[in-house]
Amino acid sequence: MAKTKVEAEPDQPDEQLDRAIEELRGVLREEEKRPDAALQSGANSSIIMAIPVDVQIILGSTEMPVSELMALQKGSTVALNRRIGEPVDVVVNGRKIARGEITVLESDPTRFGIRLTEIIAATKSA
Repeated sequence: MAKTKVEAEPDQPDEQLDRAIEELRGVLREEEKRPDAALQSGANSSIIMAIPVDVQIILGSTEMPVSELMALQKGSTVALNRRIGEPVDVVVNGRKIARGEITVLESDPTRFGIRLTEIIAATKSA
């Protein structure tokens, strides 16, 4: 397996994630070029595909003083910065990767999900 060199940590978390992704892609490309890669590629990709990630769907946000926060109780309504019908953000490990719309699942109408409408292209750090 290829060894990687750890570089000085970048200032921004996005830069760290970009570098980690690029490093991982480079390692995978190197592994694919090896003669015995055909035998190991299934195992390598299954290891990577099994890595858990934190996925969040952000409906909206708001700012409020602590006094308003402390006054919230059961039944309180908090107004968000988005309107009904506006796309929601899909965030993976703290990075926005897509936008989508809320939808009811066809297989289970008691649940809802997100239909992706836009994939946000990764930006390369300079």
